[in-house]
Amino acid sequence: MPQERVLVVDDEKLNLLVIDRFLKQEALDLDLQTDPLAAWGRLQDPGSDYALVILDRMMPGLGGLELLRCMKREARFADVPVIMQTAASSPDQVREGLEAGAYYYLTKPYEPEALISIVRGALEDRHGRQQLRRRVARLEETQKLVTTVEYRFVTLDDIGKLVPVLAGLCPAPERVAPGLSDLMVNAVEHGNLGVSYKEKALLKWEGDWEGEIERRLALPQFQGRYGTVRCDRQADRVVFTINDQGDGFDWSKYLHFDPARAFDPNGRGIAMAKMMSFTSLEYRGKGNEVVATVALSG
Repeated sequence: MPQERVLVVDDEKLNLLVIDRFLKQEALDLDLQTDPLAAWGRLQDPGSDYALVILDRMMPGLGGLELLRCMKREARFADVPVIMQTAASSPDQVREGLEAGAYYYLTKPYEPEALISIVRGALEDRHGRQQLRRRVARLEETQKLVTTVEYRFVTLDDIGKLVPVLAGLCPAPERVAPGLSDLMVNAVEHGNLGVSYKEKALLKWEGDWEGEIERRLALPQFQGRYGTVRCDRQADRVVFTINDQGDGFDWSKYLHFDPARAFDPNGRGIAMAKMMSFTSLEYRGKGNEVVATVALSG
């Protein structure tokens, strides 16, 4: 299996050497660059195939934020995750980075385990989005015939099978699929299985999140619980309604990116779904029902 290429940009050679050492065992092809302008040139090369970019925020000439904004202006880099490493961790500075598109953050100095975990998480997120898009592409045409459909789901595997089917009802399924997946996964993990925010963060750091989901699904108190997703395709919109059987949660603080959570391995899914996947997103009642809308025009 070919190694995935990762572009690392930091004007301090020592920092690049540290990152190189930390990621030595991760089977990655690291392209280490001290000059951000040269790094931008590498990205723009027609043959570039970077799976991930790690950026230092503060650099002379072309700073990390400016380089990130250059990337986000080009559609070809839309699916390339960016990890921002920085000592600038005030709420305003973090918010600025989040708005520019840095959904993965590392604050200096950090331990090897923190870097490895966030790199693995960013690559896993990208792989998941790519798989969803491939499945969606195969189903898109036939799904246009559906007007109303409702499914039950219990496991992460159920979600993986359903999301391409449902996203295929929308005009841009590759954009809708990641958001649908995040909302349905929340219904299983936080809703039906009661995994707390802190528990998920720890599980993500330890790499045992999926294992814990499987373990809880087998517990007597959770057996028989399921989520539902209903899709109504109307003349001007597609409406998804997702329900779970949990106790709900305080959803309001997750609708927008919170700088206080920027350095956590989780907690950005709902905000990303609202911003990137849907025309509107609304939680109802105690939080175990969410309605996501995709406009069909305009």
